[in-house]
Amino acid sequence: MSPEGRVVIPARIRRKLGLKPGEPMVGWLEDGRFVFMPRKEAIAAARGLLRHVKGNMADELIRERQAEAERE
Repeated sequence: MSPEGRVVIPARIRRKLGLKPGEPMVGWLEDGRFVFMPRKEAIAAARGLLRHVKGNMADELIRERQAEAERE
């Protein structure tokens, strides 16, 4: 890590992963490790997780909030 806090990915790893200079990346902490990946892959993974969700989540949230308001 550089003194400015930048992490440099070695060229051989960038080539193996197909990373281009300036490519947006996302990162998070997972089990005490810092994990990062290209943003486009993170978006694809998130979409895959949400594939099974049926209907409109916003409409469902609105219905839940209306039901809560009616109970109060």
